Amino acid sequence: MSLAAAPHALAVVRRIVRAQLRAWEVEDLARPAAMGVTELLSNVHKHANSPECVLTLRRIAGGVRVSVSDKEPELPVVREPDFLSESGRGMFLLSKTAHAWGAIPAADGAPGKEVWFVLKSEVDG
Repeated sequence: MSLAAAPHALAVVRRIVRAQLRAWEVEDLARPAAMGVTELLSNVHKHANSPECVLTLRRIAGGVRVSVSDKEPELPVVREPDFLSESGRGMFLLSKTAHAWGAIPAADGAPGKEVWFVLKSEVDG
């Protein structure tokens, strides 16, 4: 799904993510997937030069893989959060929630990156 990462669009995107996970019968992953998607899209909004990005949901054995690709080349860094701060904890929380996560530069030397995470279903294995 191509979209512009904007705060007003996040609720709609979360509903789409939850609906797709229900269709795939991994509804137990809906909450952490929605949290992760919100974090990745918020980071595009806050840190990328353009809000244009692509959200991809992929059903994999035992769970789902979620990725957001944008045109910003800088890769995210997980920092020890300041829990008294109002922001800056999202990637830390995602790193603790997801079974795996990562960020890779765009292919073929194109500008940008893909940030992804994997969630495994307790129901699916």
